[in-house]
Amino acid sequence: MSMLIKGLKYIIPCQHRFSSQSTEEIAEKQYKNISTTVKTCLEDHGISTVDQPAKQAFHELKTLLHNLYSKPLARSLALRAKREYKTIQSIQQLLCQRPDIVIRRTDKSKVFYIGKVSDFEQKTEEYMLKTKAYEEIIHGRSPLGDNLRAVRNLLNYFVTTKALTSQQRSKLSPKLNKLELGHFHALPKPHKLGTPIRPIIACINASTTLISQCLNDLLAPIYLSVACATTFTNSIDVTRKLEKHAADGHITTTTNFIISDVENLYTMITREGAPAALSRFCLKHSINKRIGTFTVDHIMKMARLILDTNSSAYNDRYYKQIRGGAMGSAFTQVLANIDMLEWEQYLIAYQASKNEIYGRYIDDIFMTTNESIDEMKNILDRANDKDVNIKINYRIGKSIDFLDITIHNEDGRLRTCLYHKPSAEPYILPYSSDHPRHISRNIPYAALLRAARICSDVNDFHAECIRIDMSLLLNEYPPSFSRKQFYHFFHCNNAMNVLTALNENGYRHLHQKSLYQPTRREKQLTVVLKDAVLSPAVLKAKIWDKTIMYPRYQFDASNCKTLSVQFYKWWNIYYKNEKASVRTVKIRLVANTNETVESYLVHKKPPKERLTRMENDGHSR
Repeated sequence: MSMLIKGLKYIIPCQHRFSSQSTEEIAEKQYKNISTTVKTCLEDHGISTVDQPAKQAFHELKTLLHNLYSKPLARSLALRAKREYKTIQSIQQLLCQRPDIVIRRTDKSKVFYIGKVSDFEQKTEEYMLKTKAYEEIIHGRSPLGDNLRAVRNLLNYFVTTKALTSQQRSKLSPKLNKLELGHFHALPKPHKLGTPIRPIIACINASTTLISQCLNDLLAPIYLSVACATTFTNSIDVTRKLEKHAADGHITTTTNFIISDVENLYTMITREGAPAALSRFCLKHSINKRIGTFTVDHIMKMARLILDTNSSAYNDRYYKQIRGGAMGSAFTQVLANIDMLEWEQYLIAYQASKNEIYGRYIDDIFMTTNESIDEMKNILDRANDKDVNIKINYRIGKSIDFLDITIHNEDGRLRTCLYHKPSAEPYILPYSSDHPRHISRNIPYAALLRAARICSDVNDFHAECIRIDMSLLLNEYPPSFSRKQFYHFFHCNNAMNVLTALNENGYRHLHQKSLYQPTRREKQLTVVLKDAVLSPAVLKAKIWDKTIMYPRYQFDASNCKTLSVQFYKWWNIYYKNEKASVRTVKIRLVANTNETVESYLVHKKPPKERLTRMENDGHSR
């Protein structure tokens, strides 16, 4: 059990020592990966990679990497690695001996769930019967070949009509060496009564995955620009809008908060209503019935293709989704959002007439009200009767949990703090996990920043700091490490008086500064939202930046702790200090991590032969 407690993303150390490849082969592979990237960068700047100085430099790089990977392990580390690897093997053997037991990751958390296969199958069957969203392909013929042909035909049509270039078609075409049918699996929700499931269709290598991502990237920026006032992007966005609402004097002693969630949103949107809503949305927000190089008709053809090819494997059968969209397909979320945008106009208009907040994050709705509870129940029940396919459950109160925020109305004073589900474990990535050390350093900082953004009261923030500190201790972080990272956070944010004395004015400044500091996603959205209709970012060719180099390597703490230092030293000696043309090149070493515990123990895919079977031309691929 100790290994399972370490969580999904834990990485056992020294995995290359248990590999079927020799140390020399692993080092050679790393050398090829890094040297290829470096040589490409040098060639981009007109520097030879085959002359004598280059041969000497790359020979030195190869020697450096071979020395790192052949470095003997410390005895304590070797013993721990061997013990943990044996533990993984013993759990794998147990799962082989007990095919009636399965390990799954839980929904919206990073912990394992151990359950019976029969329970998962029963709940999956009940879900399929309840939603009537899935239809078994009776003849048992794999739809993969038909789906691939449909995708190719549509992409060829787009090239013919000049909606896409040949290069863009190539980028959107399925990669045959990776092509698979999607597979259905279920994530348990142990925090809910009866442990219901969340259905997922894993379709990362499906025929329409790239088209689905393209269509999402095409439409999502337009949707966000249209519905930004009533769409929450995250908990930070909710907190900002609440604090503005309070500052404008709209939160009084009579103010209640309302939360509601849409039942099975992705599977309950209809195949008639949702595409019709999409068509109206595109016609309204396009320019001359075009978004970028696509006409509205092109967009509808892509949407229908994605919906019509929503097929998957489950156990020894094939299924076609006949209702809603696949939870796992990028396009499904933007389609559901556009469909919901029409449904929610009644509530949006009502809330606007009362100067109240209405906001939705996917299937979770939040509202404020100063009307009577009976009045709001009537309004919500009327909305519930609007569409037989869209049903909401709601709750009204002066203290309520929404996303990961607890929102209080304390006699007309707004108070927000972080919400932790009662069933949630105080889990963070264990310190001993074989991740690059900057990951461990970022965890306390990110947790403290999140708390400072959400908690409006210094005492709630202090309680959250204690929780973070305890979580770090429970996950093996040395106290000295935690103290250093806490100090770093408060020092960087000019809030030392909050750390030492819980100064209220100091915290108020920290809270406001943190809350309104743009997140990484917000910075990315600023770029994506620009000219979203005339010149969508997804259709623009990415400009290759020759001033940045991204060498990738396989991280292993047993031998890679000093790799970055030695690589920079090597680069400075042979190139940065010697070649003026690469003196300004920035290096971003990218560490690829090894297999996680989840990848060793969670197996939800059907046999590969079932996922890759191609029957349209009479033979398997």
